[in-house]
Amino acid sequence: MTHINIASLEVGQEVGNVEILLTRDSLVRYAGASGDFNPIHYRDDFAKSVGLDGVLAHGMLTMGAAVQVVVDWIGDPGRIIDYGVRFTKPVFVDANDGAVLKVTAKVAEIDLENSTVRIDIAAVAADLAVLGKAQARVRI
Repeated sequence: MTHINIASLEVGQEVGNVEILLTRDSLVRYAGASGDFNPIHYRDDFAKSVGLDGVLAHGMLTMGAAVQVVVDWIGDPGRIIDYGVRFTKPVFVDANDGAVLKVTAKVAEIDLENSTVRIDIAAVAADLAVLGKAQARVRI
């Protein structure tokens, strides 16, 4: 059972925020776990040859990192019943400095009848929103 009382929640209430450092090591680990070895995720020369500014984080890595703030808040990933995003901008990962993904999650909708809450997630890197319409629906 979750520790959250749905009646105490308010629309607009922030439920978490975090800054996540993505490094080239993060990309290598994710590539190994996912099997996505596209060279745009680890070779600057290749990324630039296809018109990118440099190596970029895997979209699914960005998506997964962003929802972690909701998992931390709800305490049980099994309570997330729906999650979706639109990828709006790539997250470029500098070879030396990496990239900081700033994530904020807020209550957007409360459904008392079904004991669910929609959480809207904002994910920003290099002052650009990198995910659009990032929403998780959780069962309280």
